[in-house]
Amino acid sequence: MPIPLTTVRVIDTASSGADLPIIEKNGQARAVLWPGNGARFRTFQIISLLEGGSTRPLRHASDCVYYVIGGEGEVVDLDSGEASALDEGTMIHIDAGDRYQLRSRAGVKLLGGPCPPDPELYAALATTEGAD
Repeated sequence: MPIPLTTVRVIDTASSGADLPIIEKNGQARAVLWPGNGARFRTFQIISLLEGGSTRPLRHASDCVYYVIGGEGEVVDLDSGEASALDEGTMIHIDAGDRYQLRSRAGVKLLGGPCPPDPELYAALATTEGAD
């Protein structure tokens, strides 16, 4: 049964979340707010990449937004090859259907994800965390 729209929930990012298999090397990605814990309209992942780390190539059917919590890296448009720098405080928007990759220079931490949720992103997750 879906969680009612009027429900307010507090999610502890330090102890909640399911590991997402989107890291190519040197990092971790956790789904914090996702359909597995009731999200229907927005998702948040915490992506932490160590030096030289990267996500695998990504593409979503919906738009995607990330905020850089700290560190330095880049987002690469895999269709054009263009890279844009990421540093603390940067916010990026990725259009639906664009192929991209997040990469770290000396370590970078991001918060964000597709909106609305991308079912393909969570298909590999076998558990349901925090469902009511």
